[in-house]
Amino acid sequence: MSEVSTIDLNRLPEHVNQTVRIQGWVHGLRGSNARQFLSLRNSGKILQVLAEKEILGEDLFSEIKHLKQETSVEVIGKLVENEKSPIGYELVLSSFKKVGESDNYPITPKEHGIDFLLSQRHLWLRSSKQLAIIKVRSELSYQIRKYFHNNQFTLIDTPILTGSIGESAGTLFSTEYFDLGNAYLAQTGQLYLETAIFAHNKVYCYGPTFRAEKSKTRRHLTEFWMVEAETAFLTHAENLKLQEDFVKTVIRETVAACGPELKVLERDPSTLLDYISKPFALIDYKEALEYLQSQKEDIVWGDDINSEREQMLCQKFGGPVFIQKYPREAKAFYMKVNPEDPRTVLNADLIAPDGVGEIIGGSEREESYENITKRLNEENLPVESYEWYLELRKYGSVPHSGFGLGTERLIAWICGLQHVRECIPFPRMMERLYP
Repeated sequence: MSEVSTIDLNRLPEHVNQTVRIQGWVHGLRGSNARQFLSLRNSGKILQVLAEKEILGEDLFSEIKHLKQETSVEVIGKLVENEKSPIGYELVLSSFKKVGESDNYPITPKEHGIDFLLSQRHLWLRSSKQLAIIKVRSELSYQIRKYFHNNQFTLIDTPILTGSIGESAGTLFSTEYFDLGNAYLAQTGQLYLETAIFAHNKVYCYGPTFRAEKSKTRRHLTEFWMVEAETAFLTHAENLKLQEDFVKTVIRETVAACGPELKVLERDPSTLLDYISKPFALIDYKEALEYLQSQKEDIVWGDDINSEREQMLCQKFGGPVFIQKYPREAKAFYMKVNPEDPRTVLNADLIAPDGVGEIIGGSEREESYENITKRLNEENLPVESYEWYLELRKYGSVPHSGFGLGTERLIAWICGLQHVRECIPFPRMMERLYP
């Protein structure tokens, strides 16, 4: 008799009608006194295992029937195709053995409150919906890196500990740094990323960023993953084209690869694909303001366009919309002032529909040493902390642009989720640091 192959659930098509061994966990169990259907989890997927008393005998069948949820097991049986199975295959069990017992697993098929589930996040990750979300996240991460690789961008790993403020001093996490005073958890990798365009022209970074915003909205996390790109000799208009191509490409490729996961999440991708089949709308902040005022919104120049107003604009244009040229005083010091209207800067935010909101923020950067020093002083930021950044404007400065995309918000849009807390394995929020 030939040796039985041990496989995982990613390799099922290669072993149809063969006897195989699979190791995993009991995800669920249902059936009758004659047959039991065991859901076996392995590699983020769930396989239906058919256990029949007539084949296994009374004692073995009884042991299977009384398996507890999350018991780890090793099963052997014949792998067959089954159209009724969620993943198209079924294992007809011939033998099994326990590997590790499970004792009163706390997450059962009944409804649980979100606070309970977040406190059990280390276990909640095993649930069907969470398996699907993490698979989508993994695929999206791959497609992001693939896009930049295919477009000749060089990966630059920027520091998480920094002495410079990238966004707002009011949203910094600080820590003592030996004898050098305070260090901060990076709000962005952008400033460091800009240094590399003078060596590599097109660069990106992808990693965790931190914002100490006292916000409890469904769109905010204090720790999230952001992909940022910087390109030398790139104008604001060209930057918008790059962002649109990037977003459309990674969504299209992720959706194509994650059909089974989106089905589990009950997310019909057709609306999403329709959004990205058309050019994204582009309006100035001034135009957005005028439209919102025409809709009886109480908003004036300089005001933030909040989430409700963002969605009004998406509804007007029937999909994603770039809002560009925001008021100068509302944006970061490094954004280039609009030469046609010095009240504004050459920036844009990409707003996604379906309640998602801003997923990308980008701008042309200020390349002038004098102008950026002036902006630092206006923002009351310590110029001495930015000497290294300012020196980039001394030695061969060039026009350049960049953007940053929040991964969790894009995952929420792809998966059709209402809250970004499910889009990262261990969400960090104002009121939560456990587990």
